[in-house]
Amino acid sequence: MTRHFLRDDSITPSEQREILALAEELKRDRWSQKPLEGPQTVAVIFDKSSTRTRVSFAVGIADLGGSPLIISTASSQLGGKETPSDTARVLERQVSAIVWRTYAQEGLEQMAQGTCVPVVNALSDDFHPCQLLADLLTIREHKGETAGLTMSFFGDGRSNMAHSYVLAGVMAGMHVRVVSPEAYAPRADVVADARRLAEETGGSISLVSDAEEGARGADVVVTDTWVSMGKEDEKQQRLRDLIGYKVTQRVMSWADPEAIFIHCLPADRGYEVDTEVIDGPQSVIWDEAENRLHAQKALLVWLLRQQEA
Repeated sequence: MTRHFLRDDSITPSEQREILALAEELKRDRWSQKPLEGPQTVAVIFDKSSTRTRVSFAVGIADLGGSPLIISTASSQLGGKETPSDTARVLERQVSAIVWRTYAQEGLEQMAQGTCVPVVNALSDDFHPCQLLADLLTIREHKGETAGLTMSFFGDGRSNMAHSYVLAGVMAGMHVRVVSPEAYAPRADVVADARRLAEETGGSISLVSDAEEGARGADVVVTDTWVSMGKEDEKQQRLRDLIGYKVTQRVMSWADPEAIFIHCLPADRGYEVDTEVIDGPQSVIWDEAENRLHAQKALLVWLLRQQEA
C-alpha cells in the first residue's frame, strides 16, 4: 500500500510516535538501516531555494544506501508543459520515492494521486511536515515525552509553519498556542482539523493575541520568519503588524524557566527573534537543524516499509 506524507495529519498519532522512535534509533546508530541499498534512487525536487532540506535529504538518502537525484524545476518540464501527475508517472518507473519542495499544496496532492511510490512534502505554502518531525524529535530529546507540554508559536499564525505546529503539536498531545494578531490567525479548516485530533490525543489549540498571555508558562517557545518566500512584497506591512510578537528575552522570561526555544531557520535576526535568544542557553536550534536528517531518514524508512506491507 502506498502511503504519502503531504501534511502533518497524513499519518496517525500512533504512526507519528513510531516514526519519532525510529528517528531516535537512527540517531543512535546512523547507518543501521539500508532500505535503499542498490543503490535505489530518490528524486528530490526543488521549486524553492533550500539549505537544510537539500542537505538533509541528500545526506539521509545516501546514509540509507540510496542515491539522491536533485532536480530543479527550472531545468525540468515540471511546472511547464507537464502536470505533476504526469511527472510522477514518469519518475515512478525509475525512483523509489519522490520528495518535492514546492509552492501550491494542490500540486503535491496531484502528484500523489498519480503515482505508486511515496510522495513527501518537503515544504509547501500550506505545510512543512518534515520540519515538525525534526522539531518533535528535538522536544523529546530535551523535554521527554511531548504529551501535556505547552508550545507557543509567535508570529504569522497563517504561515505553513504555524499550520504544521498546530496539527503535529496537537497530534503529539501538546497544548499549542498560536500567538498572533487576529488577522494572522491560522486557517479555520486547519484549526478544526486540529481540534478533531485533540479529542483523540488530549492536546489542545488556542488562539491568543496577547504576547504575555501566550508565553506564560510555555515549555516550548517557537517562531519563524515573518517574510516567507513569495511574501517579500509584504515585508514592510508584516514588520509593522508583527513587531509586538518578536521573541525577546522578556518573552522568554514569561515562559517556564526550563523552556526551550526552537526556530526552523533561516532566521531574520533582530526581526522575529533577538540574537540574545537565538544564541542563548535556552535555544536548541542547532540540535533541531541536525534532527532534520534523522527524522527524514526515519520517515523514508517508514514509508518504504508500508510499500512492502
